Amino acid sequence: MPVTEYLERNAKLYPHEVALVELNPSEPDTRRTTWKEYELIQPSRFEPYRRAITWSIFDEKANRFANMLISRGIKKGDKVAIIMYNCLEWLPIYFGILKSGAIAVPFNFRYDADEILYCAELAEVDMIVFGPEFIGRIEANADRLSKGRLLIFVGDNCPNFAESYRELVADCSSMRPDVTITEEDYGAIYFSSGTTGFPKAILHKHQSLTQAAEMEQNHHKTGREDTFLCIPPLYHTGAKFHWMGSLVAGSRAVLLKGTKPETILDAVSKEHCTIVWLLVPWAQDILDALDRGDIKLEDYDLSGWRLMHIGAQPVPPSLIKRWKEYFPKHDYDTNYGLSESTGPGCVHLGMENINKVGAIGVPGYRWQCKIVDENDNEVTRGEVGELCVKGPGVMTCYYRNEEATAEVLKDGWLYTGDMAMQDEDGFYFLVDRKKDVIVSGGENIYPVQIEDFIRKNNKVKDVAVIGLPDYRLGEITAAIIEIKDGMDCTEQEIEDFCQDMPRYKRPKQIIFAEIPRNATGKIEKLKLRKMYGADNLVAKENQA
Repeated sequence: MPVTEYLERNAKLYPHEVALVELNPSEPDTRRTTWKEYELIQPSRFEPYRRAITWSIFDEKANRFANMLISRGIKKGDKVAIIMYNCLEWLPIYFGILKSGAIAVPFNFRYDADEILYCAELAEVDMIVFGPEFIGRIEANADRLSKGRLLIFVGDNCPNFAESYRELVADCSSMRPDVTITEEDYGAIYFSSGTTGFPKAILHKHQSLTQAAEMEQNHHKTGREDTFLCIPPLYHTGAKFHWMGSLVAGSRAVLLKGTKPETILDAVSKEHCTIVWLLVPWAQDILDALDRGDIKLEDYDLSGWRLMHIGAQPVPPSLIKRWKEYFPKHDYDTNYGLSESTGPGCVHLGMENINKVGAIGVPGYRWQCKIVDENDNEVTRGEVGELCVKGPGVMTCYYRNEEATAEVLKDGWLYTGDMAMQDEDGFYFLVDRKKDVIVSGGENIYPVQIEDFIRKNNKVKDVAVIGLPDYRLGEITAAIIEIKDGMDCTEQEIEDFCQDMPRYKRPKQIIFAEIPRNATGKIEKLKLRKMYGADNLVAKENQA
């Protein structure tokens, strides 16, 4: 069944129970008097930044948005983009899109103005819903974005080039729209990227969304009494589909704006969270703060916290060893996945397999896996090859890109581009990536974009960007730069030059050296990784 039916079921069975809580410790909520349509649960008990909605309000808000879309000409198969920070409006808008029969298209909130325009045109979106933090980026290309598209603003003081979400939905019906949706209908487009760094639009059917939701609930045994703490951005398949385990269970979730150790532990304590999904840097920060004595476990009520799981990047075994020293009763799980497989879970470790920390795990709920060589033949256990997955969460295609689709979809199998091996017990281990994507703090960084930017410097002859292991972020970007003959250049000059790039793309390490290229002119990045110790450091960490 479509995942929207879980929302409607919860609204009927648990109408007055809290579905979502928003916590924003860094910015007290001063909007209470202007958001009266939200049902605040016993507000006097909580800090000013806390907002909450029940399952019935959640469903009604989704219905209002769906009916507004239909009234504005959005029809089945049209595409509606979302670019907002996490908030109580995010998921009702997402489900409103699904209920209208349209296709939800979440945008990475790190996109700059040109990336927003590029993705809007690639996915052929008919509407863009955006929050106040993105006014400048939308306005930069408002003339082109508004051609044939509706721009809907969520927040106070609507800009003159957009329409107000609040005003548009105010008079819309809160009843379910008369639209029939099946699992075979298209439901969402997510964005990924290959070695070129250009985003690809990943098209999924409703079947993929339902699979992700039911798989998450199955993997982590999410029950009615659980409370899930969601910290990563909801545009990310990992965050949203981990939350959907709570949707299937009919249980509460907390959207936390903040990643400081004390912020996370305070949220777990006050909201009685039982399941927390962390990225490696956040887990490292918590452990480091405990080691330094900056925070003390006895200051928090963490008695209900039963599961900590990590995804989005390789997890150092030494981190989990340290974690268990502080939290010996915690279950632990890790998940492997990609947007082409509806996010994390096509391979997962399993809470019962902590003895296999270091592996990405075994095939997930309803998934199959295999490892093949360059001729698509399955390798024997212990040999390295490309990891392939197959299941009901595999994408339909790369939208408007038949060539790229044919490269990764073969007889229903998704070729992940990741190199892996399987041990004698059937557990899969990642060995390397075919792609040169750098995963830093759970975010993908594409070296070619940074290389192209740095090459604009008139002192630079050549440049290669690689990932180097980092204790906290998993990987950091390192730029190896070859300077033109007869010229001098300093690290400070390169750092100053890179100020025009988004902060997360700026190289964290700069190395001046020659760039090795092979006979066909390709940069030999494997040689660079070995030269600067990346492979050795990774091997040491995996043995820890």
